[in-house]
This record gives sequence, structure tokens and C-alpha cells, in this order.
Amino acid sequence: MNTFYILLSIWVLIGIGTFIYLFYENAPYGRHIKDGWGIKIPARLGWVVMESPCVILMIIYALLVKDQLENIHKVFLLIWLAHYIHRTFIYPFLIEMTNPVMPISIAGSAFFFNLVNVSIQAIGIFYFTEYSEDWISNPIFIFGLLIFLIGMYINIRSDYIILWLKKEKGPGYHLPNSFLYKYLSAPNYFGEIIEWIGWAILTSSISGVVFLIWVIANLFPRAIAHHRWYINKFENYPKNRKAIIPGVI
Repeated sequence: MNTFYILLSIWVLIGIGTFIYLFYENAPYGRHIKDGWGIKIPARLGWVVMESPCVILMIIYALLVKDQLENIHKVFLLIWLAHYIHRTFIYPFLIEMTNPVMPISIAGSAFFFNLVNVSIQAIGIFYFTEYSEDWISNPIFIFGLLIFLIGMYINIRSDYIILWLKKEKGPGYHLPNSFLYKYLSAPNYFGEIIEWIGWAILTSSISGVVFLIWVIANLFPRAIAHHRWYINKFENYPKNRKAIIPGVI
């Protein structure tokens, strides 16, 4: 167990370094894609490949310890899969991708990132965190689940607003103005951060907190980059709209 927590500490430090790095170098996919990052592959394929460990590997971990899993572990698994089945196998095939390719290096690094983070979640929660038999009725779990569901709603609704805009106005990027886009440039990222705050609470695990740190490390700088991109792209971009935290930044 001590080795596991040492590895967690190292992974957190890498996450902090990634957070700082991404303020200076945007991950080159989607609207921020650029040359110089090697071979490119179809964006949909890259998306599915890089997110697939979050579904497949998590199920494998659960099957490896299926005889030891308590009911609460099965609930955790269902909550996790509710997010990642949609993210991996549904949403990529619904959205019209303006940039149809991504660097294979980005897909590969994201694949590795997900391998590590899924392993941390599975090992930390299935093996190293103990839960009472009535954890599912514990106010901490219920509160965390509520936060998770609110975040998931914000995340999915924000993503689908972009999808509907493209279907209504055609391919390309358009200026969204409904829902939380009235206040934020990246409400989908805001919602996803809320989701994983909920996950950290409902699992009450160090693994959940570490995953939240990495989510923030990835999404916060990208939301800032999105905000700057919108300002440069649209001359009439609302001046009071923030990047990722309403009224703050």
C-alpha cells in the first residue's frame, strides 16, 4: 500500500507539471490543432482509442476481483461507466467534427494517461479503500452523487448545444449563447470538473482526489485557451463571459 501511495504522489506531481505546461502549449487537437506533431489519424478513431481504457480496462479490473466486490463497488462502477460509455462510444459519433484528424501522439499520450488513471481508480477504490455496508445511504455518498449528476448534466447539455448549433447552422464553429454559455466559454469543462468533485466525494478516496487533480490540470488550461480562441474568433464576443468559473475566470 505504501508503494501505491508513493506512486500516487509522483503522479500528482506530474499532474501539476502538466497543468503548468498546458498554459504554454495547447494540446493540438480540435480547434487548437496545428502541424508539427507527427502523423495524424481520423479524429473519431483517435477519440475512441484514447478514451477506451476508461471503459474496457475498468471492466477488466472489476472482473478480476468480481468475487470480492461489494455492492457499493458495483455502484461506483456503474456511475463511472455512465460517464465514459457516453463519452467514448456515443458522443464522438454524434458530433460533426470540424477538424477531422488529430495527431497520433495526442491520442497515444491520452491513451497512456487514461491507462494510469483508470488503474489508480480501480486499485485505490476496489482494493485499498474500505466502505461500510450502508455507505450507499451515507449522506456523504448521496451528496457526492448529487454533485456528480449535476456536473454530468451540465457537461452533456453543454456539449449537445454545440452539436445542435452545428446541425442548425452547418459545419464549423459558431458562437453559443444559451444555457451556461451566457456566462462561460467552456461550461462543458466546468460541468466535468463538478462531476469529478462529486466522484471524489462519493468515493471518499485518495484515488478520486488524484483523478480530480488531473481533470483540473487538463481542463482548466484548455478552457482558458478556448476562451482566448473565442475572443479572437468572434469580434462581438461578450466581454462579461468568463472561461470556466462563473464571474471569476
